[in-house]
Amino acid sequence: MAAGEPFYVTTPIYYVNDSPHIGHAYTTVAVDALARFMRLDGRKVMFLTGTDEHGQKIDRSARNAGIDPQVFCDRVSQNFRDMNVLMNVSNDQFIRTTEPRHIKASQALWLELEKRGEIYLDKFAGWYSVRDEAFYEESELIPGKTPGTKLAPTGAEVEWVEEENYFFRLSKWREPLLEYYKSHPDFIAPRARLNEIESFVKGELRDLSISRTSFKWGVPVPGNEKHVMYVWLDALTNYLTAVGYPDTDAADYKTFWPADLHMVGKDIIRFHCVYWPAFLMAAGLPVPKRIFGHGWWTVEGQKMSKSLGNFVTANDLAAKYGVDSLRYFMLRELPFGSDGDFSHRAMVGRINSDLANDFGNLAQRVLSFIHKNCDATLPVPAAFTPADETMLKAAHDLLPKLRTEFSEQTFHRGLEAVWAVIGDANRYVDEQAPWSLRKTDPARMGTVLYVLTEVIRQLAILTQPVVPTAAAKLLDQLCVPEDQRDFLALATPLKGGTVLPKPEGVFPRFVEEPKP
Repeated sequence: MAAGEPFYVTTPIYYVNDSPHIGHAYTTVAVDALARFMRLDGRKVMFLTGTDEHGQKIDRSARNAGIDPQVFCDRVSQNFRDMNVLMNVSNDQFIRTTEPRHIKASQALWLELEKRGEIYLDKFAGWYSVRDEAFYEESELIPGKTPGTKLAPTGAEVEWVEEENYFFRLSKWREPLLEYYKSHPDFIAPRARLNEIESFVKGELRDLSISRTSFKWGVPVPGNEKHVMYVWLDALTNYLTAVGYPDTDAADYKTFWPADLHMVGKDIIRFHCVYWPAFLMAAGLPVPKRIFGHGWWTVEGQKMSKSLGNFVTANDLAAKYGVDSLRYFMLRELPFGSDGDFSHRAMVGRINSDLANDFGNLAQRVLSFIHKNCDATLPVPAAFTPADETMLKAAHDLLPKLRTEFSEQTFHRGLEAVWAVIGDANRYVDEQAPWSLRKTDPARMGTVLYVLTEVIRQLAILTQPVVPTAAAKLLDQLCVPEDQRDFLALATPLKGGTVLPKPEGVFPRFVEEPKP
């Protein structure tokens, strides 16, 4: 890839109806790791996240809380900003759909669609879920617990709605969408999501209601303000708003659009993979390059729910386990894209085995040995043996592998490759036994310690996207300057003779608190 090549990556904008939980943190941390990786690899990155603040559900939630919708949104949106700070997230922008710039962009997109004949006014009658902010066909509904009631496929309650609405000619875009999926096989990932979307679009793709008159908390439809925009037309436009739309001559628009990746949960792929590209095609705008729909987390084997008492916030988890440990666990524990289970046992296993025993112990034993036996000075190496070269090559070969895995959002495989090298390094320590060489061959001991320290440097640089705080502490202990911590600097080895500070552990073990 060319140095400085733009990379625009987004989380979904989160609905401001509750506190951020593990699912929100999961998406945001994954995008953050990817954004950090691309920056370290020389890319010019725009990382966007934010909050979705319009719609009937928010209108009702604010009313139930007895406060103005804007006050309600201000309060809950701040919770998501706080989560980003807590989880050490490096977003470049945080967008809110109540911002004037976003209202301007949403109305501009509406007018463009209207000008092109893609919108018309008609009567709507159908099933609507306030919780999902989505319309459903009769064939999609499932029986409710009470006789005669119906539920959305998500389990949300639906209600029959009849009102005058504007419609988007979605049916017109059935064949162009299918052709786009066929000609751009990497547009939707993982493969199971693509199959799901293709099946939906091949069915009866009906025109989409894109306005409401039964409430007012939304972006007013230009020219007919008794209507507000359907929340998803408004919400999806945020990705354009952030790069300067409707000014398509804006520097950020020219640099970053179309987006390289929208990262979303699998529950909202229909909106992102069907409605969003159709809106853009209809407006004559480029379509994003890739949309990845990741899986859901359960907690201790159960769906997360306040009624079950297993609703876990990002704050709770970070306070208990530590931010870097939580970030690592979320990206390593399961194949990214699949569903997974969060359990205390699995979390502690990753902390104590992978982080403390494998990586942490490798760094601590090597740096402590240098501190005690080499006057805290990194030895100057002699000629490398084949075993040394093999060890150094294993670390050197990681970057191309990580580029592939991160570009495909297979973070778990990238981390598996890193930990394989950590395992190699721990075995190299045992095989070379520097403690034995201290008396028999001090020069060889110095070379072994240099090789290990250089490998640790490369590992620390490469793990910055996932465990940024711990990796920075480790690089500090290696006296690596701030301007030599990107991937280009991997080719600049440590200098023998450097005096190193007293080492400190960077991956503490998790110790269970005794029960009272």
